[in-house]
Amino acid sequence: MSTPTIPKGTRDFTPLEMARRNYIFDTIRSVFTLYGYQPIETPAMENLSTLLGKYGEEGDKLLFKVLNSGDFLSGCDEKALAEKDSGKLLKNISEKGLRYDLTVPFARFVVQHRNEIVFPFKRYQIQPVWRADRPQKGRYREFYQCDVDVVGSNSLIYEAEMVRIAEDIFQKLGFEVIIKLNNRKILAGIAEIIGESDRITDFTVAIDKLEKIGAEAVNNELRQKGLSETAIERLQPILHLQGENHEKLGKLSEILAASETGLKGIEEMRTVFGFLEALKVGSTVQLDLTLARGLNYYTGAIIEIKSRDVQLGSISGGGRYDDLTGIFGMPGTSGVGISFGADRIYDVMNELALFPESTAHSVRVMVANFGGEAEMAGLSFLHLLQKAHIAAEIYPEPAKMKKQFTYADQKKIPYVVIIGSDELKTGLYQLKNMLTGEQQMFSPAEIIAKLLGLNL
Repeated sequence: MSTPTIPKGTRDFTPLEMARRNYIFDTIRSVFTLYGYQPIETPAMENLSTLLGKYGEEGDKLLFKVLNSGDFLSGCDEKALAEKDSGKLLKNISEKGLRYDLTVPFARFVVQHRNEIVFPFKRYQIQPVWRADRPQKGRYREFYQCDVDVVGSNSLIYEAEMVRIAEDIFQKLGFEVIIKLNNRKILAGIAEIIGESDRITDFTVAIDKLEKIGAEAVNNELRQKGLSETAIERLQPILHLQGENHEKLGKLSEILAASETGLKGIEEMRTVFGFLEALKVGSTVQLDLTLARGLNYYTGAIIEIKSRDVQLGSISGGGRYDDLTGIFGMPGTSGVGISFGADRIYDVMNELALFPESTAHSVRVMVANFGGEAEMAGLSFLHLLQKAHIAAEIYPEPAKMKKQFTYADQKKIPYVVIIGSDELKTGLYQLKNMLTGEQQMFSPAEIIAKLLGLNL
């Protein structure tokens, strides 16, 4: 019989991995809550009509489609079936898809529940998403996102707040990041100045790959998309502007002087950088004119965050989207948000060995079991430990001490309480430190106090 497997791009998680993942989730959740964001959840499946057309052509290709229940081929277009026309068949055989991200479902949620929520509405969401991507290091087909968004306000304070939230999270998790910012209005202004406003999507998708594939490959892609050599030539000095953020914005003001849209984007970025200074953001924040993020729904600021010490692509990203809820029949409701990729954050922390030792200990203490009266005393003490909120378990059956110690070692349980015949007589129990081998006698109350006072 062959060993069972799971689909490529998905993973099982061991208890240790889950403890570490929950450490990440709990840290992120604590910061979201600190800034006044409230939790919601949305279904794993959405109607395809909700998802399609929101992520661009490339994003739509990565949507997992769900076949209709029952005989999904009944009633389908026979001609399309014979011609193997998947585009036409899709409308007949699939009405639902797995969510690609949490932002579009959130926009649908806002429109659907508009009469039940207070604007500006600040929400966070921590749930899995699915993408039919090619699996590789740091890229999975099923992964968790941790999103925080606010809708119902045009205030650029919220752009700055997203950056501040990110800084707080990564400081708590213990590693340094580089935060990159751009603005879609600036990108639109650049496209206008080089004479390619009609190809803004092709332009942004291509330059977003600059860091990954290099300038020449980007230029070749632009040529393939139909951009003129003159436009490509005009673009080069813009994409390679050097200097501090304010210097880049100053040079851009001159370059985009004829573009009202571009100048508005520059002014927005100046405002955001001013707010970041007022919020005392200390992380490296860079204006990156190649940053586009490739998602069609961004209309203003764009945010992307990478680890300073681990080369793994972006671990967080987001931006302003003015028109997303309008697609669902609720125009004029602007939003901004940022998403944290828990799986990539995990990989960064794992590589840098940043997880606290305590995440390895799902159980802090085990009560040994010698049967009979000692077993009953052990159960009573186990109850006291758990009432004191100390994670504890008892060995399930009487066994030799070596076997019980081996079990505790394998589960990385740092302490074992031994209650034998002598301990029953004296009322003092042995507390064995499994890391040092040290054993001491304490009363039950002293053991509990010691465990509560230790950072295990």
